[in-house]
Formats: sequence, structure tokens, C-alpha cells
Amino acid sequence: MASNNKIRIGIIGAGNIGRVHATEFTKLADQCEITAITDAYLPLAQERAKEFGIANVAASPEELIARSDVDAVIVGVPNQFHAPLALQALEAGKHVLLEKPMGINSDAARQILKASQASDKVVMVGHQMRWESVPMQIKEQVERGELGKIYTAKTGWFRRKGIPGWGTWFTKMDEAGGGPLIDIGVHMLDLALYLMGNPKPVSVYGATYAEFGPKRKGIGTWGKPNWDGSYDVEDLATALIKMEDGSTLSLEVSWAVHMDTDNTPFIHLMGSEGGASYRGGKGKLLTEKFDRPIETELSKADNDEGERQRLSRHFLECIREGKQPITSALTGFTNNLILDAIYESSRTGNEVKLNWDI
Repeated sequence: MASNNKIRIGIIGAGNIGRVHATEFTKLADQCEITAITDAYLPLAQERAKEFGIANVAASPEELIARSDVDAVIVGVPNQFHAPLALQALEAGKHVLLEKPMGINSDAARQILKASQASDKVVMVGHQMRWESVPMQIKEQVERGELGKIYTAKTGWFRRKGIPGWGTWFTKMDEAGGGPLIDIGVHMLDLALYLMGNPKPVSVYGATYAEFGPKRKGIGTWGKPNWDGSYDVEDLATALIKMEDGSTLSLEVSWAVHMDTDNTPFIHLMGSEGGASYRGGKGKLLTEKFDRPIETELSKADNDEGERQRLSRHFLECIREGKQPITSALTGFTNNLILDAIYESSRTGNEVKLNWDI
């Protein structure tokens, strides 16, 4: 680490998500410094370097990882490159912050987990929803036992017309690993398991459908379409996940669907003593007292610094204090294991038991 004790960061991927990370870590200039950036399209990296005052543009991810003035690497590139870059960074003795999903599939995630266990470096997955104000308030109540035993939960995110970047890496199985299930479903899965208290998932029954993408319908505004490209991922997924303790989680997500939906993510936790609901940034705690239903509204404070800022601060804190991140490599592997099982269950029509061998 630099003599002034600032953590020096290198960003791989200068696109939308790279820009978000640059914005948030720049706000923490008293603790860190972004020393290098790279992108497959170098002019974009040069543009970001100018925008954020980053001194060095590396010609490649390999060059950035090898730099002696980089302590931690942020990986914000297509899913297929997450594992190769994370493994290279760990091999070079760097801390790693990976965009979600941790791996393109559970084999890739397993490799990252093994490498992280063999290393003394921090590996963190960027699941920013865990740092949203309302989920944090719900988590606090869960930990205090206010909900009792959470025996079932329901989570999802239905986008009515939201297929991103049709024909780009987003809609190609071998580059993205899947459609809405791995894109937005992984967020909901991750947050729901966390709020449930991290029960151990043991089996999955699921189905995926592609009724819009192949017909070039349901196209959203995110990403620029490539009409010469292809679409071989799902546009809707549904699953039931069973836990070792008997609890269950139902997951439903879509990029496109004919449905009355407000396009916002949701979670409903159902506990023996109380429940909690989260929808689009707002929440409720629900219970029954004196034979009457009681509801408590939850919302974020007006001056809330934002989930991405808390995530960034947590990453730096884990590096400084040698702590395991809340979104550790194990949580990333757990998510990938479940996603793979949903795809397999859809292919075979059978329930799939999860293989926890590392």
C-alpha cells in the first residue's frame, strides 16, 4: 500500500458500471485513490481517466493487474471474464471487487472461491442491494428476532419490457451465462437469502421461458441493440428453493412479460412472529397484536448517502481490517450454485440437489 496508506484501486471496465465505481470511490478520496483504468475499448478508458483524474490508462487488464501502484482491482466487465480476471488478480496479490454475478456459472464461481480461500486477500461481490437503507433496517429486525422463524419468502422482479442490449453479450448464453435470472434474479436471490438469515439451500425446482427475445419483442432501453447478434437466453424464470432447515424461497424474474407490473424489485419475508415486505425502495414490518394486524412503514432518510457509497466503504474497511466482506466469495458461489440448478431443473424437468463440494 502507498506510504500515505491510501488504498490504490485499478478499474477494469470503463462502461456504465465502471463509471459508477469511479464516482463512488472518488468520493472516498481520503481513504483511496484510483490509480489506473482499462477497457477493451481504450478510448472509453481514456475518457473516464480524464473525467475522474485517473493518472494511468493501462493497455490491457493484464497490464493493470501487474502494476505495483494497484492494491485492489474492480472488475466491471461481461460475466464470462469475471473468473479469469479475479484469478489473475488474486495470483498477483490484489484484493478484488467483482460485479455480480461472481461467475458466469458455478464452476467459475467455485474457482474464485477456492482461490479466495487460499489467499489472504479480500474478495467481495458488488451486491449493492444489501446496502440499501430499507433492507438494512429489515435485516436489523430479523437479527433481533422480531420476525421469529422465517419459514418462507417470496422475491422477484418483473420487468414488462426490459430486454437489455438485444444481440450483445447480454443475450448470449456463452457470454452472460443466462438472461434475467443471472442478470437481475441474482440480486433478488442474494438479498432474500441474506434477509432470511443465510439458511443453507439444498435443492431447487425451476423453469425458464423465452417467449419475447427470440421474436425481438420486449426490448428495453438499457444497452444498444445489435440486430446482427443473437438471443439464446431466457426472458422469464421461476423457481422454488428449499433450505436445510425446511424453509423455502420462491423466485420469479422477467425481462419481458405481459403482466400488470410496476417493474420494481420485491421481497416478502414470512415469519412466525412477524413479516417484512420490501418493494422498490420502501418497506413494511407486519405483525399482529391484540388480534389486530399492525404495520410499520420503513423508508430511507432524506440525506441517505446511498447503497453504492456504503458498499465502497465496506470494501475499503475489509481491506484495512482484514475482514471477510458481507458479500463474500462464499455468498457469490451460493448464488451461482442455485442459478445453475434452476437452469438444469428447467432442462431436465426434475428437482436438482445442490452440490456443495468445493
